[in-house]
Amino acid sequence: MSRLLDTVDGPRDLHALSDEDLQRLAQEVRTHIIDTVGEIGGHFGANLGTCEIAVALHSLLDSPRDKILWDVGHQAYPHKVLTGRRDTLPTIRQYGGLAPFCSIAESEHDIMGAGHASTSIGYAVGLKEGMRHAAREGLPVQDGKVVAVIGDGAMTGGVAFEAIHQAGGLGTPMVVVLNDNGMSIAPNVGALSRYFNRIRLNPKLWHAREGVEGGLTKLPVGIGSRFERLGPQVKESIKAFWAPGLFWEELDWAYTGVVDGHDVHALRVALREALAADRPVVVHVATVKGKGFAPAEEGGLEGMERWHAAKPKSIANGAPAAARPKPAGAAPAPLQYTQVFGARLLAEARRDPRVIGITAAMNSGTGLNLLQDELPERYYDVGIAEQQALLFAAGLALEGAKPVAAIYSTFLQRAYDQIVHDICLQNLDVVLAMDRAGLVGDDGPTHHGVFDIAYLRCLPNMVLMAPRDEAMLVHMLRTALTHEGPVGLRYPRGAGAGVPLPGEPLALDVGTGEILREGGRVAILGYGTGVGKGLEAADLLAARGLDVTVADARFAKPIDAGLAAQLAAEHDLLVTVEEGVLAGGFGTAVWETLSEAGVPPRILRVGIPDRYVTHGAPKLLHEEIGYTGERIAERIEAAVEDPRGSRAGR
Repeated sequence: MSRLLDTVDGPRDLHALSDEDLQRLAQEVRTHIIDTVGEIGGHFGANLGTCEIAVALHSLLDSPRDKILWDVGHQAYPHKVLTGRRDTLPTIRQYGGLAPFCSIAESEHDIMGAGHASTSIGYAVGLKEGMRHAAREGLPVQDGKVVAVIGDGAMTGGVAFEAIHQAGGLGTPMVVVLNDNGMSIAPNVGALSRYFNRIRLNPKLWHAREGVEGGLTKLPVGIGSRFERLGPQVKESIKAFWAPGLFWEELDWAYTGVVDGHDVHALRVALREALAADRPVVVHVATVKGKGFAPAEEGGLEGMERWHAAKPKSIANGAPAAARPKPAGAAPAPLQYTQVFGARLLAEARRDPRVIGITAAMNSGTGLNLLQDELPERYYDVGIAEQQALLFAAGLALEGAKPVAAIYSTFLQRAYDQIVHDICLQNLDVVLAMDRAGLVGDDGPTHHGVFDIAYLRCLPNMVLMAPRDEAMLVHMLRTALTHEGPVGLRYPRGAGAGVPLPGEPLALDVGTGEILREGGRVAILGYGTGVGKGLEAADLLAARGLDVTVADARFAKPIDAGLAAQLAAEHDLLVTVEEGVLAGGFGTAVWETLSEAGVPPRILRVGIPDRYVTHGAPKLLHEEIGYTGERIAERIEAAVEDPRGSRAGR
């Protein structure tokens, strides 16, 4: 039998299909994703759970006139398949291929470009109110339906509630599809998660409430009529006791659910009614993360978490592929930075009872799963709520604790006010452990951690540090925990340098760097991964007859002013290397420090240019922007040959 999917080149091809054909199409989309992502790698489990939702929505709506917004975007692969990208799905997350999340530059059907959670409802309110405004003012904007698809994990983010509040107050006619699978990346936490679980596990509650209301009015001996006369008071009390949608209804949203998210017919019935309502409506849908792939679907929470993403060539013939044996005599792979951090934080917590670990729904992604398993009373997961993570950390610090908030660099941006107002202003002992600092690769510009140096360096009381290797990470975590005041500790994704870890960490002198290699004419001052790139460039230059000095700054704030002045005075050219944006970054800090000291340097800055860097393997991205030993060496040679100006920037 030929695939229906092969006849679908765009959303309108779904409009004439029957419910039966649409159900079949959803399964074909799921199989296509399993076969494709299992080969190339990518987001997996969430996409398998949204195949029927995507099919049902596109069968009813006229995209892009009607707007479908996919929160985060890692649940949007079925949407991509149905909107003209079926044959290019094998390029997703590849350099030059499809974006890992929705991208307005990629397709007219991608209404928003986002890779961070909890934003879709806010976008949706703005879109629909923009349409209403245009209609009032006679502006040439086409009216249409607006639907936001958001997971129950993303509903733990406070910005989603802000949008719900606004839409309810305005009466914005829009639909939210609450995709409830009990997971984000890790299992969901908190009271809201437990609330959704009670509802999704017992959908009979809604019908039970209706039965009680009717039954009370039919009681004999006049009792029933008295209940009926009491009317609103009794009904509201019963509603509060039974109704799963009470939360929404109290905010002036209509609620329908719980709907089987893998039944296309049931979805279409519920969505058709919701789209016809002239008010905000939530359709509560129960799905299974990893639907159709047994190891995820039948593996419980552990299986769903493991298969949130699939590694390349991890699936063959619809089942997990056999692990490839390592070559005989192969050296063990270096430890991942995340592994080193997680193990060291556990050790520090055992050493110091004040140490507490905090994550925002990324326990294994940050290495805090080790602390969670061994010292669960010292571990907190606040859900997808970075602002609350830092407010919680601030409260802990005020009570004498030493909280460590382990949050990806890109996600820390979401809590900037808490860093400024609640941590730095009060000079609290909070450690911001920023995993995935630098270019993270396949997840692209929404996830690159390239702004933290610049946005944290300007804050009073903040200390910033970055390790050149995993051994230095161990020392820096000890330094951060012994320092009094806020600390930002950034470290990259991936494997370390393969150096031995110290038996006992040392607390570094804050604001001091070190010279690693002596040379002449040129000095390279690296920060974090920039040290390794500087050493690579130094080796290449030495082979070409130019010996250069290489130093590790270790701190971006405070800068080691004495070391910077020494390097500038003793060399013709000072080169700064960082895996962060140049504007306001580490190189700028060095330049400012020397200029204020009256030492106008000839400086060459290497880092991330003033643009968003695409997705792809880190090696390819580094080559694209010139963040390689070879390209740095070439720029140094050119600068030495041409002594005019500073050649700052790229």
